[in-house]
Amino acid sequence: MPWAAPFLALSSLPLIGAGFLLHQVRRAAHRDDLPSFTNQDISTTLGDPGAPPLRVVAVGDSSLTAPCIADLEQVWLRRLVRRYADGHRVELISLGVGGSRARDVIDGQLDAAVALRPDVAVVTVGSNDAIRATPVRRYRADLETIMTRLEEASGAVLILGMGDLGSIPRLPPSLRPYLRRRSRRFDAACVQVAVAHPRAVKVHTRGRMVSAFYEDQSLFAGDQFHASEKGHAVFAEEAAPAFEAAYRIARRRGGAGA
Repeated sequence: MPWAAPFLALSSLPLIGAGFLLHQVRRAAHRDDLPSFTNQDISTTLGDPGAPPLRVVAVGDSSLTAPCIADLEQVWLRRLVRRYADGHRVELISLGVGGSRARDVIDGQLDAAVALRPDVAVVTVGSNDAIRATPVRRYRADLETIMTRLEEASGAVLILGMGDLGSIPRLPPSLRPYLRRRSRRFDAACVQVAVAHPRAVKVHTRGRMVSAFYEDQSLFAGDQFHASEKGHAVFAEEAAPAFEAAYRIARRRGGAGA
């Protein structure tokens, strides 16, 4: 998630103290002692070429590009789809771009995802909207557009939702309560959109996916912002039941190599 414009989030904070908070965020964004990482493509093909196909297409942000992960086999979505490689020829296609907001997914990723006709589509976007002060109403509307189009083209849609951005070590403590509240509101918007779509499944992100990152700082990578390999392992375990539910929905519709 790039830090090009998170400072706009301060526009919704009280004016008193906003300058001080802005200074803190700028310092956090430009710390020379922390490493930076490039985005990566986690797309892969697994399993026997003669096995029934399972196409998984993902759209979203740096939770897909895994900028801090050296071994891409440890990225949460690769971990998930690998479990289905025994019975399928799994094709994982990631269209994710680090720093993306929901509107960026609509403008730059959605058409390609729809054209690929996935068995299971995966949507993981919202953190950059929350940080950059996108109104929740606008985010919900954009997410509705994404989900509607993907549901029409896919067997099922998995939406990750949002954990707690207030747990991110790189953020100044004074900004964390604000982002903690924003995280809850954005995740609630994901739930609202998901329940309106019969073939959508929402990952539960308000349990261990929140508590684990507060309890264990090693779940964050060296940049103190993105998840480490251990953090991706938590993502994978918490998302696994929802992915299985989406997979079963896709099979019932005649996809996923049924």
